Amino acid sequence: MPSVTVGHENSAPINLYYEDHGTGKPVVLIHGWPLSGRSWEAQVPVLVDAGYRVITYDRRGFGRSSQPWGGYDYDTFAADLETLLTHLDLREVTLVGFSMGGGEVVRHLATHGAGRVAKAVLAAAVPPYLYKSDDNPDGGLDDATIGQFEAGVRGDRLAFLKQFTTDFFSANGKLLVSEDQRAYAQEIAAFASPKGTLDCIAAFGRTDFRADIAKIGVPTLVIHGDADAIVPFEVSGKRSAESIEDSELVVIKGGPHAINASHAQEFNDALLAFLARGTA
Repeated sequence: MPSVTVGHENSAPINLYYEDHGTGKPVVLIHGWPLSGRSWEAQVPVLVDAGYRVITYDRRGFGRSSQPWGGYDYDTFAADLETLLTHLDLREVTLVGFSMGGGEVVRHLATHGAGRVAKAVLAAAVPPYLYKSDDNPDGGLDDATIGQFEAGVRGDRLAFLKQFTTDFFSANGKLLVSEDQRAYAQEIAAFASPKGTLDCIAAFGRTDFRADIAKIGVPTLVIHGDADAIVPFEVSGKRSAESIEDSELVVIKGGPHAINASHAQEFNDALLAFLARGTA
């Protein structure tokens, strides 16, 4: 099982599981909370067939990666990503971050620079700042909502995940994927670290990425559904696109949070067009 060691907890290594398929310019796909690299099932074959080398990995605590007790903050996530890029010696990478994964993309670029990175994609992503505060009145998550998420994970995590995955794939109250696909996502999430699942709520809910966004100097695609009820377009994708100078915005009409699954064709078309831009 391919993995890279990103640290240690007591006597055990902390390993990230990854998959590495295809040849060509590398595309690294970074999943959302509380899923794993399996959430990119509709993108990996399309990208490989289009001539790209595609790397997916499971964030610490999720999927087949180690489940340490700590390290569920964006500085650590960005360092984990840098270790993976260095381990595989990837160059001219496009980083694609979905939802929580968008935080890794912008924090990595702000902290580690763009030496290995050519392009970035923020897909239904949490930057620039979800937390609703006095200096960020346009945020989408207040203390009460964050508290409800945390209470749900602490109290009955499996029941919480059932409702969350329903909202994940729904727009305007309608589930836009099969019930089987929703249940599969719930199963993936169920086997994640309970501690990691809990700690990540504060990470994506309260981390301020505005300074990170200001440092992005690579071409960036912002893609978002206009019916996203989990990370609303107006408080995230719209603001990111306005803040990044060299950005392209694609809004998917009727798209819920999980646009890469519910609107896979539109998502893939936009991603492939962006990847191809400037290579002719």
